[in-house]
Amino acid sequence: MIIGKRDFDLNCGKSYIMGILNVTPDSFSDGGKYSDVDAALNQANQMIEDGADIIDIGGESTRPGYTMISVEAELDRILPVIEKLKENYDTPISVDTYKWTVAEAALNAGADMINDIWGLNYPEDPGHKMAKICAKYNVPICVMHNNPIKLESASEKEFLNTFIPQIQERITIAKTAGIKDENIILDPGVGFAKNLEENKWSIPAIKSMKELGYPVLLGISNKSIIGNISNLPVEERTEGTIALNVLGRTYGSDFFRVHDVRSNKRALEIADAIMNCTK
Repeated sequence: MIIGKRDFDLNCGKSYIMGILNVTPDSFSDGGKYSDVDAALNQANQMIEDGADIIDIGGESTRPGYTMISVEAELDRILPVIEKLKENYDTPISVDTYKWTVAEAALNAGADMINDIWGLNYPEDPGHKMAKICAKYNVPICVMHNNPIKLESASEKEFLNTFIPQIQERITIAKTAGIKDENIILDPGVGFAKNLEENKWSIPAIKSMKELGYPVLLGISNKSIIGNISNLPVEERTEGTIALNVLGRTYGSDFFRVHDVRSNKRALEIADAIMNCTK
C-alpha cells in the first residue's frame, strides 16, 4: 500500500504505527496539549523519533459528547500543521475527519490519506462526497465501522453476522465511488456505536475483517473499553492499550493508532518477532 511517498509492505510481518496528533482543546486523552502549531510540531517530531510510520492529525474531538465545530474552525486548526509537517518531514500524514470539505482542503495542503470515523456514511453526506473526493485524489481511506448493531441480546456470533455485512456496505460505497482496492483500510470502530460487549467482540472480529481482503487499523488507545475493564482513568491506560494492540496483532491488524508511540512500537516489535518465527 502506498501512503504518501512510502510503500507499506503488508506481507512482511510488520506492524505499523499511526501516531495521534490532536490539535484540539477537548480530545478525551490529550485535549489542549498540542493546540498551537509549535507544540503540535514538537509532538510530531517526538512521535517520528519514537518510530511513528504515519501521523494522524485531528482538528475536531470525536469523544463521546463532543461539540461539533465548523469546517472553517477545523481547517484553521489543521492546515498550518499539515503545511509545516510537509515542509520538514517525509512521514505520511493522515487527517482524521468525516467532512468532505475538510478532507479536500487537507489533501490540497499535502495530506496523504483520510481517516473517516463515519466510514464514508456520514448522515450529512448522502451523496458520499467523501468517497468521491478520496477517489479523485487517489489516496488511501480508513473506513471505520460506526453503525449500531441494534440487537437486544446479541451473542458474539450474532454480532459478527451484523457487523461484517455493515462493513461490506461501506466497502461497496468506496468502490462505487471509484476508490481502488489498494486504497482501502478497514477499522472495527472500537468505542463507536457499541456497548462494552460489542467493543470486546470487535477485536477478535478483526480476523473476519481480514478475510475481506483489506488491511485493518486498530484504534483503541486509552479508550473507555480499557477503563471499563480495568477501572482506570485515561492517564493510566497505557498498559491496557499495549495489551489490546498486541492481541489485535494476533488477529491480523496491520496498523495501530496510538498516543504513546514508543511503548506500543516496542511491544509490537516483540509480538511481530514471535509471530514471524512461528510461521
